[in-house]
Amino acid sequence: MKLQEKGTVEEITLHATTLGRDKTIWVYLPYDYANAAKHYPVIYMHDGQHVFNRADSPKHDWFLEDKLNVLHSEAIIVGIEHGGSTHRLDELTPYKNEKHGGGHADDYLDFLVNELKPYVDGHYKTLTDAPNTTIFGSSVGGLISFYALLKFPDVYGNAGVFSPSFWYSEEIFELIKSVDSISGRIYLMAGDHESKDMVPDLERMEKLILERIAKPTQLHKKIVAGGHHNEKLWRHEFADAYKWLIGVYILSEDERKAIAEAKNDIASGNTISNEDVNHFFDKWLKNES
Repeated sequence: MKLQEKGTVEEITLHATTLGRDKTIWVYLPYDYANAAKHYPVIYMHDGQHVFNRADSPKHDWFLEDKLNVLHSEAIIVGIEHGGSTHRLDELTPYKNEKHGGGHADDYLDFLVNELKPYVDGHYKTLTDAPNTTIFGSSVGGLISFYALLKFPDVYGNAGVFSPSFWYSEEIFELIKSVDSISGRIYLMAGDHESKDMVPDLERMEKLILERIAKPTQLHKKIVAGGHHNEKLWRHEFADAYKWLIGVYILSEDERKAIAEAKNDIASGNTISNEDVNHFFDKWLKNES
């Protein structure tokens, strides 16, 4: 199989009953999807038009198709169109903010849980259980992803939480205090040059999470030096979050080539150096820890 094979993106339209409007959905299928018998984990991502090279400006784009192709993605990625300037805040915030409004995320999540996920599971080769289902977003998308993990633990087993807007309402802190335990896995990431409250809020939430998880390996927190609240930070940090959330170590191109050379050495009766064996074993151990 060629190393540079690419995945494909399909675009569909679904009607969101609770929202009363249509939603454009982008579905990224891995490079081997058409010919493989296996089923795939799924990552649901908010702000789909910014994720899948559909933004109005390149600086607002995550360029996720390119990154997933480089990673040789082992997951299906579902991008959900946001509601634009009129509806985005309303859809992605679970609580109302006195200044900014919003607070109808439950209607948006009803669409994701009861309409979108059943459609995706019914039309694509997915692993449908919670450990193989991730919800992922940035800013208010990070807020709603964290909220969804707490509200629907039987649906979402993992959450990618980038630059979360925990400042939007104190009620998100009250919600986690009402939760006895968290069974899912959470990837927290923020830059140290975002708002003055971003890192303190993240660390406050981190403490509350650690009190409710069985194993510290359920949580990963990363603070990026010099990181600002923008797509540049989020697209740069996506690959690390993807690999941690999916739980699969993705070989770099150099490593894939080295493995191919090692296979040739085996086929020709040559030996593989201990250095090469130790390199790949160490990489695997770091990913498992």
